[in-house]
Amino acid sequence: MSAIAETGSTAPARRGPFIAYASIQRGALWLLGAAGGFVLVEPSPYEFVFLLVVFAFLLTGIKLSQKLLPLIILLLLYNLGGVFSLIPWMDEAPSVRFTAVSVYLMLNAIVLAAIMAEDAGGRIETLRRGWTFAAWYAAIAGILGYFDVSGLGDVFSYASRASGTFKDPNVLGPFLVLPVIFTLQRMLIGRSSMARGLLVMSVPLMGLFLTFSRGAWGHLVASVVLMAALTYLASPSVGQRARIVGLSILASVLAAAALLVALSFESIRSVFEIRASLEQSYDLGVTGRFGSQLRSLPLLLDAPNGFGPLRFRFLFPEDPHNVYVNGFASYGWLGGFAWLALTAATLYVGWRLVFRRFPLRMEAIAIWSVLFVTILQGMQIDTDHWRHLYVMLGLIWGLAALPDGGALPRTPSVRST
Repeated sequence: MSAIAETGSTAPARRGPFIAYASIQRGALWLLGAAGGFVLVEPSPYEFVFLLVVFAFLLTGIKLSQKLLPLIILLLLYNLGGVFSLIPWMDEAPSVRFTAVSVYLMLNAIVLAAIMAEDAGGRIETLRRGWTFAAWYAAIAGILGYFDVSGLGDVFSYASRASGTFKDPNVLGPFLVLPVIFTLQRMLIGRSSMARGLLVMSVPLMGLFLTFSRGAWGHLVASVVLMAALTYLASPSVGQRARIVGLSILASVLAAAALLVALSFESIRSVFEIRASLEQSYDLGVTGRFGSQLRSLPLLLDAPNGFGPLRFRFLFPEDPHNVYVNGFASYGWLGGFAWLALTAATLYVGWRLVFRRFPLRMEAIAIWSVLFVTILQGMQIDTDHWRHLYVMLGLIWGLAALPDGGALPRTPSVRST
C-alpha cells in the first residue's frame, strides 16, 4: 500500500513539469518557424530563437539516433572543408562570417533531426503553423513593396520584384513553397476545407508570383506535381484518390484564371514577359552564369582547397549560382565531395521514406516534395545558406530515424490512433 501511495503521490508531480516542458518546446518551435521569414537584418531573429529551441529541448534532453550518423558526419566533413578553405583568408570578415553561418546551419539540421525522436507529428505541425505565419507576413511585405505602398518599395522590393522580408526575391519565393504545399495537401486529403485552404494559400501565392523568380515558379509547379502524385499513391481509399484528382484539376483551373487576372495589369504583365523568358542576358555567353561555371571546373581541379569562401566572385563576374560548384569552390575538395555524398544519402533516405507506410507519411511527402525540388534547384542557385533547406533536411532525416521508420504495426489487433 505504501508503494502504491508513493507512486500515486509522485505521478502528478512528474506530469506537471512534462506538460510544461512540452508547451515550452512547442512554443519555441512555433517561434522558430515564425522567425524564419525575417532575414532583412543579420543576425536575424531566427538565430536567437534557435538558441531558445536548443535550450528548451536541453531541459529534457536531445536524443541522437545512430541513424543520424551519416547526416552528422557528412555535414561535419562539409564544414571541416570550409574551415580548411578559410585558413588563407582569416583576415577577411565576410569569409569568416560565411564559414560561421555554414557551421550554424549544420547545427540547425542536426538539432531538428534529433528532436523528431519524440512527438514528431506534433512538432512538425507546430513548425508548419509557425512557417505559415511567416509566409503570410513575408508575402504581405513583398506585395506592399512591389506596389510601393506608402513608399515601402525601397525596403520590400528589389529590381522591381517583391523581396518582402528577405534580401533576395529568389530566396523569398522558394521559402513560400512549403507552406503552400502543406496547405494544398491538407485540402486534397480532406484535412482542410477548400475555402479555408484557398484563403491560407492566397497571400503566399501572390507574394511568390510577384517575386518574378523563374526558379521559384518552377519550384512551386514541380513540388505541386510531385506532392499530388505521391499523395495519390499513398491514399488509402478510392474516394480519397478521386478527391485528389478532382481538386487537382480544379486547382489548376483556378491557378490559370488567377494568372490571367494578374496579367491583365500592365505593371505586372511587363515584368512577367521579361522574367518568363528562359534566356536571360546574364545566363548566356562565356562570361554568363553557366559559362562561368564551366570555366571554373579546370581551375577547381587544380585547387584541392578551393578558391576560399566567397572568392569565386573575384575570379568570375558573379557567384557560381550552383551549390555543387560552390561546394568545391568555397569548401574545397573535402567539402565538395561531402556535399555530393550528403545529397546522394538524402535522396536515398527521402525516397525510401515516402514509400513506407507510417503515420506521418503524408507530412513526409509534403516535406520531401519541396526538399527534393530544392536539391534539384541547387543546380541553378546557391542554396547552401538557405535556412529552410536545413530545416527540411533535418525533418526528413529525423523522420527517417524514427524506430522502424515509424512504421505502422502489422498486427491486426493493434490500431493506430
